Amino acid sequence: MSHTPDEWFWEDEEASVSFQNEDVEFELSQPDVLAEWIKAVIEREGCTLQQASYIFCSDEYLYNLNQEYLNHDTYTDIITFPYAAPPMIEGDIFISVDRVKDNARQFGAPFEQELHRVMIHGILHLCGYPDKSPGEKASMREKEEEALKLLQAQ
Repeated sequence: MSHTPDEWFWEDEEASVSFQNEDVEFELSQPDVLAEWIKAVIEREGCTLQQASYIFCSDEYLYNLNQEYLNHDTYTDIITFPYAAPPMIEGDIFISVDRVKDNARQFGAPFEQELHRVMIHGILHLCGYPDKSPGEKASMREKEEEALKLLQAQ
C-alpha cells in the first residue's frame, strides 16, 4: 500500500485547535466546546484540520502585525495567516479582543457572539473562502451564520 506525504504526516501528528494570549489578559469561555465546534465546521466544509492556533491580542499588537506583514495602516479585528492550502487547514489566527469588544458594542451584539463570528471567519478563510467583493462578503456572512447556528445546537 502506498502512502502520500500527507498520510505520513498524519501518522505522527494529531489535529488540534489551540488558544493563547499574546499581550492581553483574556479567558476564553468553554474552550473545549469551541475547539469541537471549530473542528466540526472544518469537517463540514470538506477540509482536514492539521493545526489552527488562535492568538488573542490587543488592538496595537494586531495593528503592528497588519503594518509589518500586510502593509495595511489600519486597525482590524482579525488577521489569518495560512500555512497550508485548502483542503488542509493549518494557520495562525490573530484576534484583537479590543476590536471585537468595540465591534460588538457598535453592532449591538453580545461580545461572545461577535467573538465567535470572528473566530469562525478566520477558519472560513483557511477553508478557502475570500471576502473581497460584495458577493464574497455575502457568502462569507452566510457561512458564518451557518456556523453560529451549529454552535448554538451544541
